[in-house]
Amino acid sequence: EICACLVGSEMCIRDRYQRIVEDFPKLQEVVTYTTRPIRAGETYGKEYFFVSEEEMHEMQEDDKIIECRVYQTVHGPWYYFTANDGQINLEKGNYILITTLEGYRKLETFFGIDQVVPIYIEVDDFDRIERALKREKEQNTPCVAELCRRFLADEEDFSEEKLDETGIDIRVRNDDFEEALSHIETMIQHHV
Repeated sequence: EICACLVGSEMCIRDRYQRIVEDFPKLQEVVTYTTRPIRAGETYGKEYFFVSEEEMHEMQEDDKIIECRVYQTVHGPWYYFTANDGQINLEKGNYILITTLEGYRKLETFFGIDQVVPIYIEVDDFDRIERALKREKEQNTPCVAELCRRFLADEEDFSEEKLDETGIDIRVRNDDFEEALSHIETMIQHHV
């Protein structure tokens, strides 16, 4: 059994993720956690489990966190993490989640290199900005400064150097929705 990781900027691959989950009922969704506030249009337990920093630290003390990343946002630190909370049991099924390169590496270390399959999704910079602007405009209190910070952070987090370090050499270009989805589904079928 495997854990498939869609690797890329979450704001740009969420739509692909939802279609894959619909098309592959054998893949069980893994919902990750964050300490950031819930945004307009999000649902607790769907996009993320939204928790306080205190709850996250309690999970750390209980050794329940597989991987954790912190982003120094304009609103203060926001943590994103994958928990060892019973959602993933590779003896009982196949799983899928959205993560970053750093998250993928830690999941690979935790579960084993043969158990975690990365699927890196590339998105054109202009598309990323347009999607981010659209999402930000829908918020109760839009914050362009945070949007810009996140765009620049993604540039660094998904640099060619960091991609090379992970050994991820297969990339899915996110230009055409159906074409990208077909490519991703072919990769998943090969492993499931």
